Amino acid sequence: MMRVNTVQLQNSLNEVSYPLSKQDLVRYAEEKGIDERVLRALKQLPSKEYQTLADVSKAISESE
Repeated sequence: MMRVNTVQLQNSLNEVSYPLSKQDLVRYAEEKGIDERVLRALKQLPSKEYQTLADVSKAISESE
């Protein structure tokens, strides 16, 4: 699987206001038309509230 890098993630989610649920992250990504790789990674995250971009990044790296 292709890894999502942190810069790509930051660029994709730079306008998000936290905390945010997984569902809200995925919805935001779909509305913004962000990179397919990032979207796939977000869809595989555990369903929970994410407090920061670092939280999201950490969860993505753990799920790869």
